[in-house]
Amino acid sequence: MHQNPLAALAVCAALLGAGPLCAETASAESSRVETAPATAITTAPETGAARPVEAPPAARPTRSGASQVYAYVDEAGQVHFAKDGSDPRFQLFLRDPGEYKFKGGRDYRVRLPWAEEQAKLRAAEEQARMDAALAALPFHRHVSEAARQFEVDIALVHAVIAAESAYNPTAVSEKGAVGLMQVMPATGARYGVREKDLRDPARNIRAGTKYLADLLAMFGGDVELALAGYNAGEQAVERYGRAIPPYAETRAYVPRVLHNWRKLRSIAM
Repeated sequence: MHQNPLAALAVCAALLGAGPLCAETASAESSRVETAPATAITTAPETGAARPVEAPPAARPTRSGASQVYAYVDEAGQVHFAKDGSDPRFQLFLRDPGEYKFKGGRDYRVRLPWAEEQAKLRAAEEQARMDAALAALPFHRHVSEAARQFEVDIALVHAVIAAESAYNPTAVSEKGAVGLMQVMPATGARYGVREKDLRDPARNIRAGTKYLADLLAMFGGDVELALAGYNAGEQAVERYGRAIPPYAETRAYVPRVLHNWRKLRSIAM
């Protein structure tokens, strides 16, 4: 896949209003999954002959390239999974996601044995595509390093920077937030970065990305709540019942970052 650095710059210009920073360019940085054997998961015993598990409509394939999964329940009530239908007892159960809840006398909660490995592989491939596609954006090397270290989507970090400072490393808000990711001095201190060092792009991005990663972990991967916490503080999100606080600034900030994120992600798709 050939990446076009002009595409990233075009999106940057759209997000920031064609500011001079968008004219800067950064140097571009530069498997198969082995088939797992059919695995049995013990559940409550059932009576009767082995029966195939029929895939409900919501679990049927919705995109090409997803992993096929076949299943059946045996006489002892064990759920068996395989990655192909070579055994006639198995019928197509689901493709993605790797976990699905279905009923058969009682509820089954299953986690496919190979799903985690495949999910990590897909995530790594997606990050690599995103990294190449966004390489022309300002400060991308620092963004890429921090995003990989703290396992945050590269495009999301860029989206936050675009909304917070429009890529201005010397920006300081009225409330005292500093630099590219507008890190508050107290937040910087939490991650071992002194206030004067928050003006350094690499340290600012590292602290801001670590904070964003912690918020994502705190709110179970919910990007909207993590962004609300980034803007208003995690205590505010908790105080309002793990919902976006009713602050005009935060209510405008979250959709703005999400818009930036979608635009940036579209480059690599």
